[in-house]
Amino acid sequence: MFLDRDGTLNVPVVTAGLPEPPRSLAAFQLFPDAAAGCRTLAEAGYVLVVVTNQPDVGRGTLAAEVVEAQHRQLRQWIPELARIEVCYDSGRDPATASPRRKPEPGMILDAAVALGLDLSRSWLIGDRWRDVDCGHRAGVRTIFIDLGHAESLRSPPHFTVRSFGEAVAVVLREPNRPATPPSGGA
Repeated sequence: MFLDRDGTLNVPVVTAGLPEPPRSLAAFQLFPDAAAGCRTLAEAGYVLVVVTNQPDVGRGTLAAEVVEAQHRQLRQWIPELARIEVCYDSGRDPATASPRRKPEPGMILDAAVALGLDLSRSWLIGDRWRDVDCGHRAGVRTIFIDLGHAESLRSPPHFTVRSFGEAVAVVLREPNRPATPPSGGA
């Protein structure tokens, strides 16, 4: 189970209709259903991996120490997390873009190798087009949490929901079968 961070597990800061990461540890807050949902997924046998772009570190507008402190807090709140994959690529120079920066699937591929995961039976839950496209490129099923951001999806997710709790319910009701191309979401 691959999980985006900002807007999926924790509450994002929204500016001009687009989400941004919290700028401090004090501003880093989980959605009310995140910890219980992760516990439920872990109890169902899923290995939980966070995959998060943190481009503001690469841009020099957020200290890596802040993100690392947030991740320590996240592990305390959600001890079921097996791994946190982070990409600090700023995304400003396409010529030097990291294969780990979503929508590229590098973080998922790296975690799958390290943890011996079967991507054909995996999921990605996220709230941005980059998450959905990353999941498709990695060959996993995708769930889009629609928080009403001022951006459009570039490809359809397998499922669309309004909260992390709803995403967990989708995973639990769906058979554990290999991913297939989405039919337009549900």
